[in-house]
Amino acid sequence: MHFPGKFSEQLLAEHLHKVSLSFLVDDLVVRRGGVAPNICYGMAQLGGRPVLIGAVGADFDDYRGWLTRNGVNCDYVYVSERHHTARFVCTTDEEMCQIGSFYAGAMGEANKISIADAWQATAADLAVISAYDPDAMVQHSAECRENGFRFAADPSQQIARMTGAQLTGLIEGADLLFTNDYEKSLLESKTGYAEADIRAMVDVQVTTLGSKGVEITGRDVERVHVPVAREREKADPTGVGDAFRAGLLTAR
Repeated sequence: MHFPGKFSEQLLAEHLHKVSLSFLVDDLVVRRGGVAPNICYGMAQLGGRPVLIGAVGADFDDYRGWLTRNGVNCDYVYVSERHHTARFVCTTDEEMCQIGSFYAGAMGEANKISIADAWQATAADLAVISAYDPDAMVQHSAECRENGFRFAADPSQQIARMTGAQLTGLIEGADLLFTNDYEKSLLESKTGYAEADIRAMVDVQVTTLGSKGVEITGRDVERVHVPVAREREKADPTGVGDAFRAGLLTAR
């Protein structure tokens, strides 16, 4: 939503302990999102056959229909009987300051999901474990190792929330590890592992470098640096990492 004013003019420092405000907004934009649907949608547009796995609420039906029409298999999405689908609600003012709230909702029930059912029914060859409930991420990584499923570890923004032990449990044995350059440094700091130690735990490490492109290293891969494509225009960076993953995974 957009507030045609300034939050700073509505917030009084001496009364912040009892804020009760309502902002009359002049615009509302509802966007479909979520890391997994973003990646799946991108893969489907490139000719892949992605299977979406995640925990949602009963309010997911409209989004399910849209994804299905666009080539995403949603048969193995878990539907919560108690919670709504996770969502982020944000209001931005004229100075691009934001007040937002994130509702995790059904995402907290992701530990009820088994990857094995979808893997065996769809003849999958890679599970992508992206950012959602941290405990469930570790659980699903362990499930992949136990069953011999190839998997990609994609902790993304959850690195800041996860412990070193959780991160180690997530990435160990991964075919692919995705991070950006900042997340790579944070991962090393939180686990206590050096760059070479983490590289020894995974087959291929993919590190995005923002405007400098991407660097790919691995056990049997010589270091590869790929520059960014020439931009047509500056638009919105949200979801750009998901689009990158969709392209790389489909190409492989």
